[in-house]
Amino acid sequence: MKILMFGRGVIATTYGWALHQAGHDVECYVRPGRAATYGDAVDPDLIDTRHRVRGKRVTGKWPVRYREVLEPDHAFDLIVLSVPHHRLAEATAFLAPRVGRATVLVFGNVWTEPPTAVGALPVDRVAWGFPQAGGGFGADGVLRGALLPSVVFGTLGGPPTDRERAVRRAFREAGFRIKERPDFRGWLWVHFVSDAALFSQGVRLGSLSGLVGAAGDLREALLTGRELLPLLQARGLDLRRHRAGVLLFRAPTWLTARALAWLTAHVPPVRVLFAAHCDPDAEEPREVCRDTLAEARRLGVPVPRLEAAEPHFAREGRGPAQVRG
Repeated sequence: MKILMFGRGVIATTYGWALHQAGHDVECYVRPGRAATYGDAVDPDLIDTRHRVRGKRVTGKWPVRYREVLEPDHAFDLIVLSVPHHRLAEATAFLAPRVGRATVLVFGNVWTEPPTAVGALPVDRVAWGFPQAGGGFGADGVLRGALLPSVVFGTLGGPPTDRERAVRRAFREAGFRIKERPDFRGWLWVHFVSDAALFSQGVRLGSLSGLVGAAGDLREALLTGRELLPLLQARGLDLRRHRAGVLLFRAPTWLTARALAWLTAHVPPVRVLFAAHCDPDAEEPREVCRDTLAEARRLGVPVPRLEAAEPHFAREGRGPAQVRG
């Protein structure tokens, strides 16, 4: 399959590398002038858990092919669109007249109604998924992160179309297990508030890396997530359909926080997923918190813990802590 990764972020690069290793023809679209800045290769340093529970460390170079122009008559079969949720409208507006014959995989956080989120993209050309990987580029340019064995997919109703099945097949060929979520709209929203709960503590510490082994801070994140569940219900979400997704917030927090602290400190893939998120200037965590709080205020749902964290993610101030991890 001929695949275009939209951008050169952590998710685009990590999955682009994995799909390339499986024999797919992969390129990355970047803004004009960026290709020369990035150079002709990426240095991955990843914990790859697709074939081993504790993962296998992968290093080396991936010679990336970049393109800075995307014409409507391109030959790509699949465009993987993984951008911060607050950049999604801009990205879909750019892609809408340039889809060609490709399927567009929306591969990241969505907080609005999904059909609205994709703007003018043809809905019948869109597939929905969510990555199970993470990390960050260090100051040395090395991509450090972890790649989990599964990828989440879902539909907005009904079985997957032929296009959606083809996307799943490409990831399966790359060694990923496919996890289907029948109510994908609801799953996306549950995941979004889960991120808001974690990020609200991460930005207070300076970055998500500050949560590694920090049982007290993780407990605060869990309590924040618990307070956000009524927000999902206010949006009309039936949480009974997402018991597994909200269990983390409904379980005894003292026990769950200790378990998470141990996992983040001692299990290499989990530790790397948190520790590699060490950029104190990362904007997406703050945008997730801002948009979650704005929706809670709009709907009149009290979220005191998220409110208390606002000085650390408000646009006019970030708070004093700058932990780099």
